[in-house]
Amino acid sequence: MLLLTAFCLPICSQSFPKPSSPLYGGRPDTQTAPSGLPKALREVGIDQHLNEQLPLDVTLLDENGQPVKLGQYFGKRPVVLSLVYYNCPMLCTQVLNGMATAFRVMAFTPGTEYDVVTVSFDPRETAALAAAKRNLYVNSLPEPKRASAMQGWHFLTGDEQSIKRLAAAVGFRYYWDESSNQFAHASGIMIATPEGKLSQYYYGIEYSARDLRFGLIEASASKIGSRVDQLLLFCYHYDPATGKYAVVMKTMRIAGVVTVMGIIGLLFFLRRVTSLRSAAAGVI
Repeated sequence: MLLLTAFCLPICSQSFPKPSSPLYGGRPDTQTAPSGLPKALREVGIDQHLNEQLPLDVTLLDENGQPVKLGQYFGKRPVVLSLVYYNCPMLCTQVLNGMATAFRVMAFTPGTEYDVVTVSFDPRETAALAAAKRNLYVNSLPEPKRASAMQGWHFLTGDEQSIKRLAAAVGFRYYWDESSNQFAHASGIMIATPEGKLSQYYYGIEYSARDLRFGLIEASASKIGSRVDQLLLFCYHYDPATGKYAVVMKTMRIAGVVTVMGIIGLLFFLRRVTSLRSAAAGVI
């Protein structure tokens, strides 16, 4: 399974921060990363812990610096969960950009059909930085979604112990690389059920709005979405190995059989019509 790992190339978008922006991240004393495959990159990754319970009693800090329990963001709706660090010079910003891009085109809205919880895994980062990131990304969404998203997309920080406990629960392995003065980490996001159980993982920095929509519907036990969505879920199946939805082969086979039977039926019908016409012509 291929995971994008820091360090990566920046994404170009007028709606999102770029390397020259203070909100992009990166520290001024960042050194050049060593060549080859450093130890940091050998110790990072995302291990799927599907159906496992998140530690909802973990205490974090919200954008105002107030202590909150992770469980406060669960109970009503499915949750999109992401672990990043806000001063990341490259990869984390691309993860957030990819999330916002998907949220912009999805019919669902953060704070209405689902919630989003973004947690910094750098214990040095502050609530003020988290608030700045929230304002940036919520304001990048279309106007009709912003008010709800401001209540539904949460940017949190925490101490090292709490962060490590959450990261271990979701299988997120990261490493502080002294030589580059950066965290090495993989890229991906997760969906959890309203009860706080991990439902799906999506890898990389770009996330299909269709896949996220299907994932949220499944995580909500079909409590959100239309009847058409429910029908489409019979045709698509989530593949944990790829983190994507694929057309179910059984459905394709059934559709193929139905198509063949329809063609055969049409041929018999046309043959019957031809025979009747011939008989009628003979009588005349």
